[in-house]
Amino acid sequence: MADQTPAGAANATTTPAPSYSLVGQYTRDLSFENPGAPGSVLLGGANPNFNVGINVGVKKQADDLYAVEISLNAKAERDSNVLFNVELVYGGVFRVKNVPENQLAPLLMVECPRMIFPFARHVLATVVQLGGFPPLMMEPVDFMALYVQNLKAMQAQQAQGAAN
Repeated sequence: MADQTPAGAANATTTPAPSYSLVGQYTRDLSFENPGAPGSVLLGGANPNFNVGINVGVKKQADDLYAVEISLNAKAERDSNVLFNVELVYGGVFRVKNVPENQLAPLLMVECPRMIFPFARHVLATVVQLGGFPPLMMEPVDFMALYVQNLKAMQAQQAQGAAN
């Protein structure tokens, strides 16, 4: 005898697959300072010291839309003189569907930034180059390590708050 399962019954018990997609990208904030120009471009000399910082933020926009932003700060100094200072907030809007709650934070804080980082890196390198310096080529970022580090810092703060 043929299977008598109604066509819609199989779909009712099947959970839709988790998915995420990049809806769009944007530059929210960009600042470049070259306080010693034009002298800083002409000086040459020893390699500068670089201080680079990175942070990731997430803001829910709608039921299934999230804005994920990478904040990059880079400062180059030589002999206590600032050569340049650049700040960039680069973001992506992601549509997230059917992702379990316990997997949402790692997706938004690790996978989504990993997807948009090459574009932010390109903007940073181009702006530094347009400022008269060799392009600043950031190394790839381990967003999982950054996520774990931030989790540990939050847990330490919560533990300290509970102790007080």
